[in-house]
Amino acid sequence: MNTVDILMYGDRTLRSTLETIPQDRWLDQGVCGWWSVKDILGHLASYELWHGDVLQAAAGQAETPHLDEFKEQGHTFNEVQVARRADHSASQVLDEYIAAHDRLMEAARAVPPESFVMNGTIPWYGNEYSIDDLLVYTSYGHKREHCAQIHVFKDRIRAGA
Repeated sequence: MNTVDILMYGDRTLRSTLETIPQDRWLDQGVCGWWSVKDILGHLASYELWHGDVLQAAAGQAETPHLDEFKEQGHTFNEVQVARRADHSASQVLDEYIAAHDRLMEAARAVPPESFVMNGTIPWYGNEYSIDDLLVYTSYGHKREHCAQIHVFKDRIRAGA
């Protein structure tokens, strides 16, 4: 598996999906539970930041504030992160996501390829998992899932809902 490509394709899918939704509809609730497109994007931005920290830790960097938050907040991480961005405009959240993705890609290029496939490198996630596993499930697959929800929302817009 080529991790950098997986991250690139997930981002490409998300951005092309976002282009199909008029920005004046990004605040409509109900796309995923009560979340709007903007909320989903803020949620995914927080994951990009978290993933960047995972990769920076794998490359030996000690500062991982987003990973630390993820571990500390546990099941409340999603709600905390979306609420943190509630007062941000859709454009600000998009800019944050793009910057976080760029940082993630830079971090991915700094990790030796063999580190991505080694089980046990992220024991807080599970010793049986590798970084590749984490990123396929919680980055690529996660974005695909939310993109599907956004497409359903787009269909509702077209139907006049």
